[in-house]
Parts: sequence; C-alpha cells; structure tokens
Amino acid sequence: MSLRISQMAPDFTAETSQGKINFHDWIGDSWAMLFSHPKDFTPICATELSAAAKMNPEFEKRGVKLIGLSVDNVSDHVRWVKDIEDIGGAKLTFPIIADDDLEVAKLFDMLEAEDSSSSEGRTAAQNQTVRTVFLIGPDKKIKMMLAYPMSTGRNFAELLRVVDSAQLTAKNQVGTPANWQNGEDVVILPTVNDEMAKELFPAGWTSPKPYLRLIKDPNSN
Repeated sequence: MSLRISQMAPDFTAETSQGKINFHDWIGDSWAMLFSHPKDFTPICATELSAAAKMNPEFEKRGVKLIGLSVDNVSDHVRWVKDIEDIGGAKLTFPIIADDDLEVAKLFDMLEAEDSSSSEGRTAAQNQTVRTVFLIGPDKKIKMMLAYPMSTGRNFAELLRVVDSAQLTAKNQVGTPANWQNGEDVVILPTVNDEMAKELFPAGWTSPKPYLRLIKDPNSN
C-alpha cells in the first residue's frame, strides 16, 4: 500500500549499526527522520551520511532523531561508518538500519513486494528507488516524504528547514511560504477565518491579496 502524508508510519523491528530497535519505541516522544540508501560503499550516499553526521547536532537541538537505512547487513554498515567519518571529519552517532532482507524498504513502499527477499547479489541500480526521506512526528505519523534520484545528493540544510517549518506549523495555525527561513513572515492558514485570526493574532496582519495574510514568525516574538 502506498504511503501518504498524515498516515501512520510503518512500525518494524530491525538490526542496526547500534543494535536492535523497534522503530516506534525508538522514536519515543521525539521527531524522527529516516533517510534510505540503495547500497553501502556508494559515493553519493557516503557524502550524504557525512553531511548528516556533521549536521546532527542541529537536528538534535530540534528534538529530531536521525536514522539511516541501507540495503546491506550490519557488518557492512560498521565498516562503511569508518569511511563516512573519514570523508566528513565528523563522528556518525545515529544508527543505520540493516535492511539486507529488504523488509523495511518494502514496508515503506520503496521496493516492489515481489522483488528479491535478499540484498545479496543486488546492485545499487536495482535498489535505486531506496532513496527516500521520511519525516515522522512524535505521533508516529508521516509529516513529509521526499524521493531523490541516485545521482542527486540530498540537501540536509533543506531537510532541516522542513523540520523547522513542520514543528512551527504543528503548534500554530500558520503555514510557511516559498523559501521560508526561521524568523521570516508566515502565512495564516485558510482554515482560520478573519474573526478567528483576530483572536489568534491580535497584532494583526498584512494582506497583499485577500487570501494571503502574513504575520511575523510566532517563534520570533
């Protein structure tokens, strides 16, 4: 079954580079970001994990747990981690899920159910659809999904921006406009009529168009 935003994220138990986890238990009351890889010892994925390792403190500040997934076994992950740390110059402190049976990739609709039941003998090209990012809230529901081609490294600054937006809009009846950054103006949601908006945002708003009502970022007050 295809996954959608606002659906419950699949739960699973798996081995990782840091031991066995139950996914929902591991998330706990935090946010989580799961990002997947088609194969260990691949160049672009190695740079992505290196970038994630460097930026992990920023995610931790926001209460977000990072977790990788790659279609290989734990022993390969442990060896690959050393390369990742050499490339990025930062310690990799979050786990990488071992998905050598392809179970999690299929559970998250990244591979067809009828695909092989083992990573053995499979190439990164065969697993190229295992290149997805899921942001999951403390309620265990999917808040964001992004899929990337193998040739394009993921932008973790953008993923962090998505976290900032998702956390802001989860607590306030606002949305964030194109290219929004922390501290910039936000949009009052269409579900909030003007009477409700006066109560929620007594400082008022600006309206370049009747349907576009802008206020200051609530977190910047």
